[in-house]
Amino acid sequence: MSAEYSIETDLKEAEAMAHSLDAYVRGEQLYGSAGGGFFNRMPSLTVGALAMRLRRLHALGSALNARQQARLEKATRHHDSVQQEWRAHYEEKVVREAHSRLEAMSTFFKECQESPSQCPNIYKPEALRRTIVQELLRLLSDLNADTGDLTDKVRRTDGNLRGVVNKSKFIWAPVLMPVYPQDEFWWLYSTPPDE
Repeated sequence: MSAEYSIETDLKEAEAMAHSLDAYVRGEQLYGSAGGGFFNRMPSLTVGALAMRLRRLHALGSALNARQQARLEKATRHHDSVQQEWRAHYEEKVVREAHSRLEAMSTFFKECQESPSQCPNIYKPEALRRTIVQELLRLLSDLNADTGDLTDKVRRTDGNLRGVVNKSKFIWAPVLMPVYPQDEFWWLYSTPPDE
């Protein structure tokens, strides 16, 4: 994510991910493919990446034209049907992904400790990781699923994250601010200090 945001790009990615979700959820791979060739790179398919896009697009619904809204509804219906049909597989992927993304953030903390001046340059991918984890936590709550030790891992990660960032302006495109309230998504209103 960056200061630029495109509803059409988000929608295309959500459609491709929803289309590939059935096989992905039943497969073993955690970071799947939603298609796209070398010149048409698509983000990795995960439940969290799709859930983030779907929620964001629904929140921005009034900015979508009628055709885009129809496409979003179709992608959402496909997601929901896979979630219902393959619930156990779906939940397992959600929990695995959340753990994986939180564990990946440990490299960021180590790099910030070793080279604080580099920390601001490598922060945005971590903010995206943490945002996707939050979307996964929302999904687990909606499913009334057991989060096991995930809540403790989130708490520890957030403690580490708070230790390397200061409050700042919203770091993504301003159009997304209503989608990400500061009280829940505080890391999107934070950055590591410039040394």
